[in-house]
Amino acid sequence: MDLKGKKIILAVSGSIAAYKSIYLCRLLVKAGAEVRVIMTRAAVDMIGAVSFSTLSRNPVISDIHDGNSWNNHVELGLWADLMVIAPATANTLSHMANGICDSLLDAVYLSAKCPLLFAPAMDLDMWQHRSTQNNIEKLISFGNILIPVESGDLASGLTGPGRMAEPETIFSFISMQLQKSRDLSGKKALVTAGPTYEKIDPVRFIGNYSTGKMGIALAIALSERGADVTLVFGPGSADLSSVSDLNIIRVESAQDMYEACEQHFVQADITIMAAAVADYKPAEMAHQKIKKSSGAPDLKLIRTIDIAGTLGLHKKAHQVLVGFALETENEIYNAREKMMKKNFDMIVLNSLRDPGAGFGHDTNRVTIMSKNGAELTTETKSKQEIAGIIVSEIIKSIKKS
Repeated sequence: MDLKGKKIILAVSGSIAAYKSIYLCRLLVKAGAEVRVIMTRAAVDMIGAVSFSTLSRNPVISDIHDGNSWNNHVELGLWADLMVIAPATANTLSHMANGICDSLLDAVYLSAKCPLLFAPAMDLDMWQHRSTQNNIEKLISFGNILIPVESGDLASGLTGPGRMAEPETIFSFISMQLQKSRDLSGKKALVTAGPTYEKIDPVRFIGNYSTGKMGIALAIALSERGADVTLVFGPGSADLSSVSDLNIIRVESAQDMYEACEQHFVQADITIMAAAVADYKPAEMAHQKIKKSSGAPDLKLIRTIDIAGTLGLHKKAHQVLVGFALETENEIYNAREKMMKKNFDMIVLNSLRDPGAGFGHDTNRVTIMSKNGAELTTETKSKQEIAGIIVSEIIKSIKKS
């Protein structure tokens, strides 16, 4: 893959896997990329800097200053087309996820405006620890791209997941990211994500388990392909603080979401309805907290507005409308029925029968169905990868029309 003219920051932290990054550096330079290497002090102590400086043809930097000069982390972060952290230790992941900044690597990460890929490397127990997994979930929610660990023999003698991906695999991830075209430039996109909450009283609501991760991944994927994206986000648990280049509208109820969508749908070339909108709401909301002493409330429910169906009625010929279906039985039939009923051009089917799919997971497995009868079923992949596949299928449908 030709990476001529691409500017890449290779950040190396203090793992035994750091020796693999020497070969990764060589692959990047051989492909024509200009590489600047950042090493943590632990990484320098472990494998030294000479190999990296020789292969990259640039001095390795590891400190904000060397006593005589200052390494401008802001300038370096703005210089790069892409930053890859390989290996990313548990310590480095924790710093990134929580905004801790006590190294040059941390400072450049917090300053960078380019896509960031990270390849974790650590022992089995560290990898499986909930705190590590929480940090990874946070980093993915920020829009960073995880290069999955591999399973095998580890430095401790244990066997299992935690090995850093091989240099060739990381190189492929980098190449794919840099080769993405901006084929949606000039297009406007509207994405809904997360649940909606329908109030019963000031402290209780009807809702669901959606986090909004899939919708956020789709919004980022559209933005990366050049679209001007508006994300209408319900009260999901995913962190939006570091998502840039998106017009984010926070809403709570189905009515709130509909009003936001109605305002932006007219201008949208692509609309993806990924939110898990509540189907019902209380006919009346109690203005005071319902007390236990009052007995079980007589809760009468009424239908919420059908946002997707309403937008589908007003869809113009040039607009692409994509819906989601979460099914537990007769999945294909029910999804196709929903697609036709709501005038979708495409529908993405989730089945709760699939391990690693559905609410709360960082992975998903979907079947993408089009009006023309075409179907594409993916393997279980990260939600970022699934989002990329969905957006690519949308682009194919636009080019065919």
